[in-house]
Amino acid sequence: MHPLLNIGMRAARRAGDSIVRSLSRLDSLKIDTKGRNDFVTDVDRKAEADIIATVRRSYPDHAFLGEETGRSGDGEYVWIIDPLDGTTNFLHGFPAFAVSIAVEHRNRLQHAVIYDPMRQEFFTASRGDGAQLDGKRIRVSTQRTLEGALVGTGLPFRAEATYVDEYLATLKAVMAVAAGVRRPGAASLDLAYVASGRLDAFWEFGLKPWDTAAGTLLIQEAGGRVGTPAGGEYALGANIVAGNPKVYEALLALIGPLTPLSLRN
Repeated sequence: MHPLLNIGMRAARRAGDSIVRSLSRLDSLKIDTKGRNDFVTDVDRKAEADIIATVRRSYPDHAFLGEETGRSGDGEYVWIIDPLDGTTNFLHGFPAFAVSIAVEHRNRLQHAVIYDPMRQEFFTASRGDGAQLDGKRIRVSTQRTLEGALVGTGLPFRAEATYVDEYLATLKAVMAVAAGVRRPGAASLDLAYVASGRLDAFWEFGLKPWDTAAGTLLIQEAGGRVGTPAGGEYALGANIVAGNPKVYEALLALIGPLTPLSLRN
């Protein structure tokens, strides 16, 4: 295992353990609002601080891009962190949330860790070395058509989202074809599930780099594809379509024409 990946797993475990311990005091957490229905807690902040502190002990010169603290440092290596993806789920005791950590070197993803602290599952990947779930190699599913596929998505929740109607058009189209559509509420886990074959594909609009960095590398290393709703090369954040190669193409063909130009990249 690459040393950077090892440190990433150690940091994710430390953050995840802290998050799970906090489930017993949900009624006493300090909750702030970043936007309508967009929450942050002292648990999010502590988890991010724990991750950064763990990494800095081994790599003091590395930079960070965290959901809660933003960009810090200036180095060739950047750790992209979502300390608690699925905060709303966490606040309700709904067991679908994760710690997501990716390592970028010179603007290219190199390592990825997504840790589900409730199931104690580690999804990991290093560029060129494949993707693993708890140390065992994983691949995207072998589903060949959108019909019969299980597809993940994320619903718009921010007040400023101006694309609700457009999104609902894509949702309606997919529901008419696929075997099922799932929205657990933690994009990093959704992408990890695509990489491991639990989902055949995924799409969502309006994401951030920390939502998708680790999951993007996981899917690519598991033999899947990641792109924009227009089928272009994916840049971290914003609008994403991912899946095994066959279902990815079928999903693009279905929702691409329904996606306005403003959401295609």
